[in-house]
Amino acid sequence: MAHILIIDDSPTEIHVVQNMLDKHGFEVTTADSGSAGIAAAMREQPDLILMDVVMPGMNGFQATRKLAKNDATAAIPVIVVSSKDQETDRIWALRQGARDYLVKPVAEDALIGKIRAQLASG
Repeated sequence: MAHILIIDDSPTEIHVVQNMLDKHGFEVTTADSGSAGIAAAMREQPDLILMDVVMPGMNGFQATRKLAKNDATAAIPVIVVSSKDQETDRIWALRQGARDYLVKPVAEDALIGKIRAQLASG
C-alpha cells in the first residue's frame, strides 16, 4: 500500500490522521516540523505528503515550496491540511506546489478520497 508522510507539529493531529490512514492500510511516517519533514521526504521518498501550515520555524508553505523545487522530491504530491480556511491560503498553497488543500478538522472520507485521487493521477 502507499506510503504517506504526515508533517505536523501537533501530536494530537498526527495521531488522528495516522489512525485514519492506518485503517485504510496506508504505511505512515511522521515528522513534527517543516525541516524534519523535508529530511524525511528526502530519506523515505513517500508516495504522498500531508502538510500542516502553521508550524514553528519553517511553515508548511515554505516546506512545500522547498519540496516542489527539489528534483529529488518534486514529483511527490503534497496535500496541505490546515486550520487556515481562507481562499487566499488555499491559492497560496497551490502556488507553492501543493496539489490539493483540506481544512482541519478533516473528514476521513474527504481525506482518503483526496489521497486516492492524487495517487491515481500520479
